[in-house]
Amino acid sequence: MDLSIAICTYNGEARIGQVLDRVRSQIDTDSIAWEVLVIDNNSRDRTKQVVLSYPEVRYIFEAEQGLAFARSRAVREAKGQWIAFLDDDTLPDENWVFQAHQFAQDHSEIGAFGGQIHAEYEVEPPAGVKKLAPYLAIVERGARAHKYDRVLPPGAGLVAQRQVWLDAVPERLVLVGRTTAAMLASEDIEAILHIQNSGREIWYNPEMHLYHQIPRWRIERSYLLKLVKGVGLARHHIRMTRWKSWQRPIVTLIYFANDLRKLIVHRLKSRNSQSLEVECEQQLLVSSLVSPFYLGSLRQKV
Repeated sequence: MDLSIAICTYNGEARIGQVLDRVRSQIDTDSIAWEVLVIDNNSRDRTKQVVLSYPEVRYIFEAEQGLAFARSRAVREAKGQWIAFLDDDTLPDENWVFQAHQFAQDHSEIGAFGGQIHAEYEVEPPAGVKKLAPYLAIVERGARAHKYDRVLPPGAGLVAQRQVWLDAVPERLVLVGRTTAAMLASEDIEAILHIQNSGREIWYNPEMHLYHQIPRWRIERSYLLKLVKGVGLARHHIRMTRWKSWQRPIVTLIYFANDLRKLIVHRLKSRNSQSLEVECEQQLLVSSLVSPFYLGSLRQKV
């Protein structure tokens, strides 16, 4: 099989149908052998009943909470050579499957790739929110395909070689996604880093378009501060994943000193500003500074 589309969802009763309708309506797929899986990550609503109304979709229940567990289960269950991830709030363009398959055929040596993700806000966002778009998984990097280096694509819309993932990505990641037990984000970046560290390239495909449905509560101050906090608290682990074990104590001190410097400079420059953008930047810097200690405290609790 060429391609598996894996949609991970949690309490997605109100959202998953629209995604499945878009997937069902894909064009130019007659020559592609593909399948659709929905990974229900322990939903408590009627998600299962909605999914089962689409007989062509394979429904899989994953009881262990966390998006990382849902994606890992999807990779194990998939039959395609490539696996493409969708979230339950990302709507693919009508030729998304075709473009994903075409790029995979043309770049068979790479490990994974992502496309463009555009924002569709329920309400007009307040000033400053659009500058925070990367934290909302918005990706618009131009019209030319290119290789990613330090910046990596989000998990939504990621297309990866299934065997490469199985060989490179641990079945249980350190970052599992936001749960009631931990406020850590970037579980998708951790997985992609493992693929990159295995020697495979990660690419950007501008011909793949997704539309991220962003409800009003996701652009409220409280949610955005929590969002960037989770990114910051995961930053130490993401940084260390890029380095060899013997290098980590040294670079930890360097990162800590640099984060402290950035935080001091930021506070001096923005002490008279109360904008949402400045608040989020400061929250990110504070969370990044404490991230080595936060992750250590979580490990002690396990």
